[in-house]
Amino acid sequence: MTRLENGPPVGYPVQFRVTGEHIDVVRGLARQVAAKVSENPYVANVHLDWQEPSKVVWLDVDQDRARALGVSTAALSGFLRRTFTGSSVSQFREDNELIEILLRGTERERLELSMLPSLAIPTDSGRSVPLSQVATLEYGFEEGVIWHRNRLPTVTVRADVYGDQQPASLVRQIEPTLGDIRAQLPGGYLLEVGGTVEDSERGQRSVNAGLPLFVIVVMTLLMVQLKSFSRSAMVFLTAPLGIIGVTLFLLMLGQPFGFVAMLGTIALSGMIMRNSVILVDQIEQDIGAGHERFRAIVDATVRRFRPIVLTALASVLAMIPLSRSIFFGPMAVAIMGGLIVATALTLLFLPALYAAWFRVREGE
Repeated sequence: MTRLENGPPVGYPVQFRVTGEHIDVVRGLARQVAAKVSENPYVANVHLDWQEPSKVVWLDVDQDRARALGVSTAALSGFLRRTFTGSSVSQFREDNELIEILLRGTERERLELSMLPSLAIPTDSGRSVPLSQVATLEYGFEEGVIWHRNRLPTVTVRADVYGDQQPASLVRQIEPTLGDIRAQLPGGYLLEVGGTVEDSERGQRSVNAGLPLFVIVVMTLLMVQLKSFSRSAMVFLTAPLGIIGVTLFLLMLGQPFGFVAMLGTIALSGMIMRNSVILVDQIEQDIGAGHERFRAIVDATVRRFRPIVLTALASVLAMIPLSRSIFFGPMAVAIMGGLIVATALTLLFLPALYAAWFRVREGE
């Protein structure tokens, strides 16, 4: 039974990968990592993704005796495959569905290991001989599955989160305890972080890659709207005001600043700049109408106070249903907190910034 995941599936939230050339060394290092991870009181169900080898039976065929009895290796292999897996002999049609008919050994022959030496192998002469007369059975162990990453065997230490801790916080707690293991890694062996932390970093890199394009597009749109580089730069500088509210509300409500919250913060910057554009544009209209510059700043702020506050309030109220979601909750909280604080700061900070930027004094 596994817990239903929100967002892209990543398996267990806490993961550490050990990669190297030799399977035994990799597994030994992974067990050391698992022991260190188990020491953390906030993790549970610590295990390796592949650990115990599987039981197998090998057939050592006596080629001389097999040839004397008229049994070839290919014929022996085909017989065993038909006995255990089955061979298709026909198809049965039921309505519009074709059902394959397989010919294979009896259930006892397939399930009871003690029956294996007495299996009757057909010979070229039409007779049959027991399997034990042409082959010796050897019992042993082999790897049931070998996971590879970048063409090298990889063992992943996986764990669940116990309590309300976040995977990123637990990884930061566990990382220092792995310092000794990491320092003693042989050449060519790696110890890497996986799970939700790795996926979050991958998403962060994708966002960072598109950030320059985001800045260019935003500045272009601001230039088209405001027709001034100085005013566009001033409006752009108001975007970080939301970080204050984002940080405050995420801490108050105990929400993590993950990838989803980061997307909410980026969307929030657009909302803040929209309010700033409305206010700056109103100031410019009042100045163009012949009002004193200082009076235009005050009057524009007073007149635009209600529309800016009401639109911000509508956005905040729309986020309330999402705030209870496990997946979208951090994004909603980030937008709500950032918008509340940024709206207040925009109405107070932006007029003062405009006056200082363009050296406006009272009475001008």
